[in-house]
Amino acid sequence: MANSASARKSARQAATRRLMNAGLRSSYRTAVKSVRKAVAAGDSKAAVAAFSAATSVIDRIADKKIVHKNKAARHKSRLAAAVKALAA
Repeated sequence: MANSASARKSARQAATRRLMNAGLRSSYRTAVKSVRKAVAAGDSKAAVAAFSAATSVIDRIADKKIVHKNKAARHKSRLAAAVKALAA
C-alpha cells in the first residue's frame, strides 16, 4: 500500500493509465485481426480498406509508446506483404 500522498496519487494514475492502455491495445489487436481475416477470406478490397484503417491504429499506438515502434513496424510490414500478395 502506498504510504505518502504522492505515492497514492501515482497509484491512482497508474491504474487509470493501465485501463486506457488496455483499451488501446485491444483496438490494436482487433485492427490487425480484421486485416488477417480479410486476407484469409480472399477479399482484396476489404483487405486494403482494413489495412488502411489498421495502419492508422498501429501508428497511433506506437506514437503513445504502448507498443514498441519496431513491433508496430513489423506488423505493418507483414500485413502490407499479405495484402500485396492477395492483390497479385
